[in-house]
Amino acid sequence: MNKFEQLGLSESLQRAIIDLGFANPTEVQEKAIPMLLEQDTDLVALAQTGTGKTAAFGFPLIQKIDADNRNTQALILSPTRELCLQITNEIKNYSKYEKGLNVVAVYGGASITEQAREIKRGAQIIVATPGRMQDMINRGLVNITQINYCVLDEADEMLNMGFYEDIVNILSTTPDEKSTWLFSATMPQEVARIAKQFMHNPSEITVGTKNSGSATVSHEFYLVNARDRYEALKRLADANPDIFSVVFCRTKRDTQAVAEKLIEDGYSAAALHGDLSQAQRDGVMKSFRGRQIQMLVATDVAARGIDVDNVTHVVNYQLPDEIETYNHRSGRTGRAGKLGTSIVIVTKSELRKISSIERIIKQKFEEKTIPSGIEICEIQLLHLANKIKDTEVDHEIDNYLPAINQVLDGLSKEELIKKMVSVEFNRFIAYYKKNRDISTSGSDRRERDDREPRDNNGGAVRYFVNIGSRDNFDWMQLKDFLKETLDLGRDDVFKVDVKEGFSFFNTDAEHSDRVMTILNDLTLEGRRINVEISKNDGGGRRDHNGRNSGGSFGGGRNSGGFKGERNSSRSGSGGFGPRRESGFSGSAPREGGFARGSMPRGESSERAPRNERRSNTAPRRSEFGGGDARPKRPRRS
Repeated sequence: MNKFEQLGLSESLQRAIIDLGFANPTEVQEKAIPMLLEQDTDLVALAQTGTGKTAAFGFPLIQKIDADNRNTQALILSPTRELCLQITNEIKNYSKYEKGLNVVAVYGGASITEQAREIKRGAQIIVATPGRMQDMINRGLVNITQINYCVLDEADEMLNMGFYEDIVNILSTTPDEKSTWLFSATMPQEVARIAKQFMHNPSEITVGTKNSGSATVSHEFYLVNARDRYEALKRLADANPDIFSVVFCRTKRDTQAVAEKLIEDGYSAAALHGDLSQAQRDGVMKSFRGRQIQMLVATDVAARGIDVDNVTHVVNYQLPDEIETYNHRSGRTGRAGKLGTSIVIVTKSELRKISSIERIIKQKFEEKTIPSGIEICEIQLLHLANKIKDTEVDHEIDNYLPAINQVLDGLSKEELIKKMVSVEFNRFIAYYKKNRDISTSGSDRRERDDREPRDNNGGAVRYFVNIGSRDNFDWMQLKDFLKETLDLGRDDVFKVDVKEGFSFFNTDAEHSDRVMTILNDLTLEGRRINVEISKNDGGGRRDHNGRNSGGSFGGGRNSGGFKGERNSSRSGSGGFGPRRESGFSGSAPREGGFARGSMPRGESSERAPRNERRSNTAPRRSEFGGGDARPKRPRRS
């Protein structure tokens, strides 16, 4: 017997459940469905992403709706348009045998008049994002004053995205006697405030421990130097040949840059962020669901609509600004009872965040080291051998065997195996032979610390930069600009001193390479930014290669000071891996193995014009980055 039959669901819903292949309800479904069917009650349900919350509120909602009444009876609010569309499609699948039941999605980026027209035709259930719903209420295009049910899905994320006022305004428009069902992964103060203000003695369901992480997800962190963050990502991908992952970055710019670097290095990757059009986002998600993309690089907001089965890894390329957001990220894997891994790439300055996350999710992280090149080569070699062993033979090849045997005549079995494996393996092992290991063991860190430039500020580095108050910066604006541009924490940029045509600032020594690499590649109002390591505020200074550029900061036009631009060349600090032109890459996406196939044209995310991108022979930077050209920062007003 299907266990859903025991929950009190109607025959038509049970038929839909059978069609969908659902066999056993999840814990949140088992607890929520009978309660919501038997009584009209407010409900707070705390459960992690991927535990089946949509069905938990969707089944009882469908059964309680009067399909003969064409007025709007239920409103479901969700944080993003992707999730809004996903919920809408799932409700439609659940209600496929319910005659006359209409569900309409209301979200930004689509015609508001067409959405209003669909509602006017009769929509018993509206699924909406808060911003668009508030807009429709303000325009008088929708009437929710008589609804019976209101569902807040991913409530913590909606509030985290700044929708508090919209949600309060929307709920204030609804009748007091309705039933409100709030589903959330965590219970921050703002969610509790909403529950207290708009719910009456709500029942509470908690799956697992409140605010805890999913038991099906293991958590690992890898400690690296900031300049090695991208190289670490590559090595972790190579060490997991069957990886099917979501890689999280903080900003849209970093998301695009990391995705472009992965594509350039031969991985099947794409970016997902808010600057993409809806058509582009739909195309990327279609490719990801079809496994044409193995590494989806996304921002937190864009990833809220990702509901893809069998994601093996979530990679936190950068930790989120809000620690609670980590729970949502890790919920992209380990879904429907399957196991998953959440990986965090951290620098020393971010280690304290790991402890904070552990307290919230009530789970421990395992510290691991980035695999060495030899370890990765061994993993890939065994993976290739297994792939060869498991390959099904197409007997069309029999027609070509005589010619093949003639070519390979005289080779022993051992020689044949070596040569066959070497076709793909040679490029791979050649890359890792010439690249250093990046694990940050104690001796590695001491060796690096000895090489770091220092001043007399306890291991900090002081920099000169040729922008100042005439570029409309004060010390606070410059500090914010540097933190954002360098992707550093609140306290990582300090002692900011702004002059008219130049400025000084400090960072810890570990960020020195990052500062020199990123800032010396930026332009401001068409003028190249020049940053140098200073010996003091008024004497000579050194460039990032350690050379003394001499003179005072008011020196000659060619000194690199604020009166002119330095006309020096800078080279990159290491390669990013093999351009797998044969064997490793091929011309189409490939699963696992050594190869990460190139993205098919039209399915990758937006990329910079060809003349702005790095050539194959150009030096490559060792931190995340896209093409050589970076966006110009608009002049501050």
